[in-house]
Amino acid sequence: MADPGIGEKQAEAQQVIAGIDRLGRQLDLASEAYNGATYHLALIRASLRLNERELTIARRNVRIAEDRLAARLRALYMSGSGDATLEVLLGARSLDEVINAFEIQDRVSQQDSQIAGAVVRFKEAVSRTHSHLSKARAAEERVVVERAAEKARIADGLAEQRRLLSSVRAEIVRLRHAEAVRQAELAAAAAARLAEQRAQAEQALRSAVVGTTAESPGANGFPSAAVVPPSLVGARVVSIAEQYLGRPYVWGAAGPFAFDCSGLVTYVFAQVGISLPHFAAAQWIYGTYVPVDQLQPGDLVFFENLGHVGIYVGNGEYIEAPQPGDVVKITPLSDPWSAANYYGAKRITG
Repeated sequence: MADPGIGEKQAEAQQVIAGIDRLGRQLDLASEAYNGATYHLALIRASLRLNERELTIARRNVRIAEDRLAARLRALYMSGSGDATLEVLLGARSLDEVINAFEIQDRVSQQDSQIAGAVVRFKEAVSRTHSHLSKARAAEERVVVERAAEKARIADGLAEQRRLLSSVRAEIVRLRHAEAVRQAELAAAAAARLAEQRAQAEQALRSAVVGTTAESPGANGFPSAAVVPPSLVGARVVSIAEQYLGRPYVWGAAGPFAFDCSGLVTYVFAQVGISLPHFAAAQWIYGTYVPVDQLQPGDLVFFENLGHVGIYVGNGEYIEAPQPGDVVKITPLSDPWSAANYYGAKRITG
């Protein structure tokens, strides 16, 4: 008869593991939110750099206009003209007043006045944009700080759960060994499928009916089922991704020694010459929508409202960097969490 204490330890271990899994998924989601904030911050900073260059040009143009107007003023002065325009110009305190004087008196070149006015308006528009982008950058920096704080909060909870593992470590070792064996079997099966797919790739590409995703909406507002062009890089993507099975999940990491979920996708696709942002929600923008019944190896599969992403390997399974404390591994789409949180798939055709 089995020792009832062992059963209790096993149940306790399973409960602790479930708690760690929940916290880990939260941390992965927080990591993607942080990646998103960083991604948007980079876009804003790029816009700021462009805007600052435009502002520099505008200021230079204003100086040119001021020099041109100053030369005109000197010419009027040297001519000794008693023109009323000279009196107005001499009384002007700013370039705007000079321009207004031109408009009122209409005694000097109208073209010069229009150029100067346009430059001033351009400078003002760029300055307003610069101010707006500066505020946006400050807001995004606050978001990054908030996301980092959220990550720290969840990490603290994860540390507490890990502390509890010390009382059930033997059971955890057994479970981890069983999972390692299962992952090895899944990897071997995926490699065999990939070899077969490579052997048939040329024939498949010749016989495939190439089309585009239907325009009419289907379930959940996504395009309805239609023939999707095959990927030219899918098999290579899967082959590369499988090389990193067992590498640890590290928040914000993008390879080659550790990954978070979108970091794995970014790194693997970079190896086939395709640049994708390190942010799951931004990766969704790329490629063609794929109905679940048309998934092919190399397709990106998304979960939890674009908070998580993985790479489909075939046979209803995908490679993912799931959460802190875990490693890059193969997971079935039928897994309870995956099935409950599935969002959609995209194919990067290459």
